[in-house]
Amino acid sequence: MTYHSGSRAIQDRVGVRDLADHVGRAVGQGIRPVAAAFLELQSMLIAAAAAPEGGTESSRLAGSGGGSRPDRGVGPGGGRVWASLLTGKPGFVRATGVRQISVVGGLPAGDPLTAALATPGTAVGTIALDPRTRRRMRLNGRIRPTPRGFAVEADQVFANCPKYLQKRQTYETVAGRTAGAQRHGTELTPSQREFVEAADTFFIATVHPHGADASHRGGNPGFVHVDSPGELSWLDYPGNAMFLSLGNLTADPRAGLLFLDWTTGSVLQLTGTARTEFTPDGERTVRFTLAEAVETPAASPLRWSAPAYSSANP
Repeated sequence: MTYHSGSRAIQDRVGVRDLADHVGRAVGQGIRPVAAAFLELQSMLIAAAAAPEGGTESSRLAGSGGGSRPDRGVGPGGGRVWASLLTGKPGFVRATGVRQISVVGGLPAGDPLTAALATPGTAVGTIALDPRTRRRMRLNGRIRPTPRGFAVEADQVFANCPKYLQKRQTYETVAGRTAGAQRHGTELTPSQREFVEAADTFFIATVHPHGADASHRGGNPGFVHVDSPGELSWLDYPGNAMFLSLGNLTADPRAGLLFLDWTTGSVLQLTGTARTEFTPDGERTVRFTLAEAVETPAASPLRWSAPAYSSANP
């Protein structure tokens, strides 16, 4: 794997360049049979991308369309970065080639990434995560719309270790459910603050000049702090030494966060910018500044069991 300058800067600062090079050799473009079999068992997929400039309805009304960078067809678009949830019956996402996955269906109505996932060539990051087995797989590439959904041609395919991933034994699918009306805002409400501070998992979307990435963050409830209605923070726990997310933020501070309510199916999507702060003893804190929040009650039909927290959680 070739790292861009943002990831290299973090690796060098932490002193893990050699380890990152070793881990990076496991990143490829092909989908192995074991990965293809894993995908076909999944009921959810997280997608990360930059929305077209102009943002969602609430951002247009506020007169804040996102980043000022034009989209010249290389790398992510110039709009705000979001992470979104796709769900379906197992088999809705599957490998349809050595370097391609296909997804049947689309996003819930009004999702900020609807237009992006329907635009050929959109840079997208995906992560398939199975709480039952604590396995996850990431695939980054380019969108190609299809009659039944979309396909992603892979640039990067790799697995992650189960660190900080909570185990949930089972899930149920609520048939015939209808997502509730979306709630848009530029600050977290008191109930949204409680939602975030009770979370044991969230997903982060980041971008760099040539692509996008979706990643997972986990910990015991309270590991994400709401410092004000417009700012969140969390400690960056030791991971695989690649520093893809923090490296991307060094190159482009736009970011999107996705929080799931595993018992009700509600989804909270946040977009804004993020930066990493370092202390002299090497501790890293990520600070996220909110630009827009979108809450969708019952967006997901999946209802999961209570978690068994990872033994790796601090």
